Amino acid sequence: MSEIDAIKERHSVRNYTPERIQAEKIVKLNEKIRELNEAGNIHLQLIEDAGNTYNKLFNRVAGLGSAPSVIACVGPDDETLEQRIGYYGERLVLFAQTLGLNTCWAGTFNKKNIGADIRAGERIVISIAIGYGDGKGKPHKSKTMEQVIDAKGDRPYWFNKGVEMALLAPTAINQQKFLIRLNEDETVDFVDKGGVFSQVDLGIVKCHFEIGSEREVTI
Repeated sequence: MSEIDAIKERHSVRNYTPERIQAEKIVKLNEKIRELNEAGNIHLQLIEDAGNTYNKLFNRVAGLGSAPSVIACVGPDDETLEQRIGYYGERLVLFAQTLGLNTCWAGTFNKKNIGADIRAGERIVISIAIGYGDGKGKPHKSKTMEQVIDAKGDRPYWFNKGVEMALLAPTAINQQKFLIRLNEDETVDFVDKGGVFSQVDLGIVKCHFEIGSEREVTI
């Protein structure tokens, strides 16, 4: 499965079966995590037993209490951390999709119970529930391309393809509060329009745009 296929097939899943992730997939996930942690200067951690991470009432109502495992999204606390978590965390989410696993970005969780290793100078930003979904999730309602771009004149194919994939990016409460600007020199700017976890969202959007456009973005 290509990353484009993974983007198209992946939807947020909040309800999970009791099945544990097989050992060989755990190995592959941890190998990918090591690669992404090194590339992004972050500290993603796969915690096989989610335990009471999602024991809050909101999580139980939403179904996340059934998630067997969780990814703790941790990293050195600086002004770029949330974007880096979004970008590299989504790389991991898409990799998990290629392994037949389902995921859900979750900002509401029990930080005391997640069991993450948070070192001096680090901060936990968000969590990702992971396991085998009781269903594959559903596509979210999306804005149109024209609602999220600022571009004058003809738009190159690569830009349109990047925006198409960006519109499939998961964002907090499906807010899609971002703008993608095409400059005259064909450089691209990503604008954060605010909102809860908007910097994490922007990192995820950049990940999708990069995959769709096949042009490197700056994190």
